[in-house]
Amino acid sequence: MPRRQSNAPSHPVVATIDIGTTSARAILFSEEGAEIAKHQIEYSTTASEAPAESKNTDQFRRRSSLMRHNEPIFTAEGIAISISDDIEIENNAASVGPTLRFPQPGWSECMPVHVLANAVQCLVACLISLRKINSNPELKIKYRVKCLGIANMRETTIVWSRKTGKPLSNGITWTDTRTKEIVQHLERMIDDEKKEELRQKTGLPLSTYFSGAKLRWLLDNDDTIREEYDKGNGNLMFGTVDTWLIYHLTKEKTFVSDVTNASRTYFMDLETRDYDDDLLDFWGIDPSRICLPKIVSSSEFYGSFSAPNLSNLGFHNRITQEAYDILKTISGVPICGCLGDQSASLVGQLAVKPGSAKCTYGTGCFLLYNTGTRKLISDHGTLTTLGYWFPTLEGEDGKPHYALEGSIAVAGSIIQWLRDNLKLIENAKDVGPLASQVANSGGVVFIPAFSGLYAPYWDGGARGTLFGMSQYTTSSHIARAALEGVCFQVRAILRAMASDAGASEDFLEEALTNQNEKKPLSSLAVDGGMSKADEVLQIQADILGPCVTVKRAAISECTALGAAIAAGLSFKNEEDRVWKNFDDVIEKVSAQDAHTNDFKAELPDVDRRKIWKRWEKAIDRAKGWLDEDE
Repeated sequence: MPRRQSNAPSHPVVATIDIGTTSARAILFSEEGAEIAKHQIEYSTTASEAPAESKNTDQFRRRSSLMRHNEPIFTAEGIAISISDDIEIENNAASVGPTLRFPQPGWSECMPVHVLANAVQCLVACLISLRKINSNPELKIKYRVKCLGIANMRETTIVWSRKTGKPLSNGITWTDTRTKEIVQHLERMIDDEKKEELRQKTGLPLSTYFSGAKLRWLLDNDDTIREEYDKGNGNLMFGTVDTWLIYHLTKEKTFVSDVTNASRTYFMDLETRDYDDDLLDFWGIDPSRICLPKIVSSSEFYGSFSAPNLSNLGFHNRITQEAYDILKTISGVPICGCLGDQSASLVGQLAVKPGSAKCTYGTGCFLLYNTGTRKLISDHGTLTTLGYWFPTLEGEDGKPHYALEGSIAVAGSIIQWLRDNLKLIENAKDVGPLASQVANSGGVVFIPAFSGLYAPYWDGGARGTLFGMSQYTTSSHIARAALEGVCFQVRAILRAMASDAGASEDFLEEALTNQNEKKPLSSLAVDGGMSKADEVLQIQADILGPCVTVKRAAISECTALGAAIAAGLSFKNEEDRVWKNFDDVIEKVSAQDAHTNDFKAELPDVDRRKIWKRWEKAIDRAKGWLDEDE
């Protein structure tokens, strides 16, 4: 950047890297929560690779033009970067293939170095945009990146070499179900008393979902990892995506995991917020043979930003000097905020007071209910997890906060599946209009259990199932049933959480006879990709009924914003912070809320109850599908 800018008055912005399951993005936020710059990369997948006979189609040519095969990434102007175009499809097909891979049924893998490279590329694009903004002579105050936060998909398991920094296998993502036999074996080996002991410590059920089973699978089935484990020489490193990113993006090679991510490994005790010897022993993990990251808070100094050498990590696409030059403009900037994606959106939705709730429609769908400093173990199929921990804040706000969580494995990814596998739509945004071509699903029920059913059903043997089709059924009915399948699961989770909070399980069915009566959840704050479609939120409101108002976030990128808030609050000296405390955050960020994004039920009660009963019937039939097959 020109030297004359360095002495100009500056306005702090917070950079966030947000790693999702199907995309990576970087965003620069102002203290008002406004996006100063943004860039997103949609991952290519093995499912989206076109067969040879389709390569002459218009759709493939359009897709290929975005990929720009054989061109270097990180050029001075970036790839497909312009003022109006901040989304691209990754360019890995010409070298080492897509970031997401599905090598066998139920398997879901990611390429860790691609994840890192995409994160850095998005950051480069944002810095290019920032340079253009700051070069405007009419801009009296220049923007300056003050700190950096990270939000990431949780549970995804990566093992790498300390000597080389390279991953020793593909990462196993959170949706992967290859560990089903391991989990079933452990369930048979322990009694109900032991299961309850584990649940009280971790807040989690035994499931393929969490990192413990994934690491166990790698130690049992990957020869390279097993060899290093047997050597016990300190070379083997385990981490989730937050750990992988912080390790490679800090000059200090900081090896940490924040509590919200660590609480999803099945290795951490919720009370002590540290690794538990009994839990490690349960999974057969010897911490002297594999390095586990230090568990830290969500908001503190982790290390100073330094650009990674991607070539040394085996990334084959060419990286230009211009890219490294622009990354040098933020060298030394503190990385000081980190939250697992669902905790990040809880904070980004400003649901920081006990009793507030949010739902994020991402690749999966996640509903979190803030229980404050109280660890509440669910009796109705939801999880207990760490919501966030901001130790620099005063009083209760500075203590670790817990949350009840309900998760759905398939939400936004059902749209990707309709697009890539069934070819029903060309773009994700087309699903709402397609579903709206019909008034209802025509009796079709879609259980999107591609990776089993999560909360509150917890059935790993369930699989995606379509019921009720006839010759009358069209693509619109299937699209609508797919969206309803996500929204029905949100309703099931909401009922379970309300029960844990002391309300009647049937509170969604109760009439609002007393307007002053305090309801356990009168509104549900929503964000994520699917929430951008009015059609989806109206379906959700209709399925929930009149007791709950669905409120779309005024700021769409709540997950990234939550990580920015964590970073901005991390400084010990209040005067150094971007925001002084939660009240300051709420006051500044809420100013953008126009209160025009509320959705209320329009479907008659009798119709809503009818389709809910049909859903429950379909759920019963979809359960244990794999078990019956075997």
